[in-house]
Amino acid sequence: MFIFDISNPLTLILMLAATVLMIFLSQEIKKSLIGAATLFVYLIILIVHVVQLVTLPAEFRYLVSTLSRCLVIDFIFVLVTFFSYLWVDDIETKAFGKKSVSNTLDWFWKKI
Repeated sequence: MFIFDISNPLTLILMLAATVLMIFLSQEIKKSLIGAATLFVYLIILIVHVVQLVTLPAEFRYLVSTLSRCLVIDFIFVLVTFFSYLWVDDIETKAFGKKSVSNTLDWFWKKI
């Protein structure tokens, strides 16, 4: 059974570098759509790992620990990209004078 093992240190470092570059790119060009695309990719990876864990055949039970580590890492990446999307969306609304859907996190951005 093929699993995308993101708990491998090299894969984890490459995914972290790609995520940081995507966040930096979206912040520089002030487009939150790039951050949303990154968040969408990590949500898809999370769903794939959950489906693989739920439908794991009996002969592949040794992969439970690997899939569990992957799920924890997936949740961390989803959390980081979600907050980065909100941050870049705030930057985009201020730069282009757009009206944000919700300003409920203004207190959070002012403290950063």
